[in-house]
Amino acid sequence: MSSKVKVIDHPLLRHKLGYLRDKNTYSQDFREIVKEISKVLVYEAMRDWQHLEKIAIETPIAKTEAQRIVRAPVVVSIMRAGNGMLDGALSMLPFASTGFIGIYRDKFIHNTVEYYFKMPQDIKGKDVLLCDPLIATADTMIAAIDRLKNYGVGQIKVISILTSQTGLDKVHHYHPDVEVYTVNIETEMNEMGYLVPGLGDAGDRLFQTK
Repeated sequence: MSSKVKVIDHPLLRHKLGYLRDKNTYSQDFREIVKEISKVLVYEAMRDWQHLEKIAIETPIAKTEAQRIVRAPVVVSIMRAGNGMLDGALSMLPFASTGFIGIYRDKFIHNTVEYYFKMPQDIKGKDVLLCDPLIATADTMIAAIDRLKNYGVGQIKVISILTSQTGLDKVHHYHPDVEVYTVNIETEMNEMGYLVPGLGDAGDRLFQTK
């Protein structure tokens, strides 16, 4: 497995993932668990963050020095399923700005179609945490990374709850510098491009659209 792929294996995550996989999990609970797992993935993705400043503070007991994150990464959602990860990500990084990419794979033209793109004006040079709960074929993920790099962003880290090995291989074929943080790598995809066993269509389950 590539050193750029970080599989976050933990009994609590396996427990929560089981509820996400269960088709009988209600949408409200599904959203809450996606949020909780997203927090953990952001926590891991920020583990090697180097941009910290030291400031003087005073506790109720004594004067001391504290550290604050500076040059915060931009949290970017690949719509619409990525929006389900935003609350969790931004609860960990409440000072971060946010971007949105609306993109899908059109089955008729066999290509990706972008319908929305909105980034903070100062995104150039900033690192990015790119959120999408699932990476299956990786076509939309690669297109999203292409667009972000066109804007001259810094390091891109992807946080995704489930991925396919095929998708990871494809992402790193085109973007070997991108790190991916995930809970599990699924072994199969079906003819519709869904991960197996997977958890279904994350967007539909988040927003009750099916």
